[in-house]
Amino acid sequence: MEKNNLQKENEVQENVIGADRENNTEKASSLSILLEIIKFAILALIIIVPLRMYVASPFIVSGSSMDDTFHNGDYLIVDQISYKFEKPNRGDIIIFKYPKNTSKYFIKRIIGLPGETVQLNGNTTTIKNDMFPGGFVLDEPYISSNMDNNISLTLANDEYFVMGDNRAGSSDSRYWGPLREKFIRGEAFVRLFPLTKIGLHPGSYKYNGDIQI
Repeated sequence: MEKNNLQKENEVQENVIGADRENNTEKASSLSILLEIIKFAILALIIIVPLRMYVASPFIVSGSSMDDTFHNGDYLIVDQISYKFEKPNRGDIIIFKYPKNTSKYFIKRIIGLPGETVQLNGNTTTIKNDMFPGGFVLDEPYISSNMDNNISLTLANDEYFVMGDNRAGSSDSRYWGPLREKFIRGEAFVRLFPLTKIGLHPGSYKYNGDIQI
């Protein structure tokens, strides 16, 4: 009888030890998974945060100032690095801090470049620069609506003249003046939404021949 009781007691002890080992194994496995998750999160932060701050960032179009090129809700990726190596071009679609309130971001098209004179006469945009001191009329097939403007403005060496493609519904350089280069965040690089309009450099327009800058 004592022998049977001793055997049962040993079996109970073995079962307890086995259960402890299983619990310890499960705890070690859970801890290992948790550590992997933490490592992945840290790695993602190391990669994604600088990428978003300095290379590319998302931008959702709000409002109708760029109709019909962009519409409210269009989802874009902004190239924030290219302009560190090259200057913006006429026709580029840029995202920038609104000079009157830098907590807001605007999207517009570059019309005038540093040092140029921009003249708006009715629905006609004329550009004067060193290459064309007499000026040339800008071809603007992207405009969805226009206004009867009468403006002449010469840009400084760090200024751009920007306008929305929906001229009748855009707050731009016609109203608050030239855009200084320091406020430019980057160029619209990719449109991801709507799916039917996915593409690189959405809305960008390159001017023909000798007037392309």
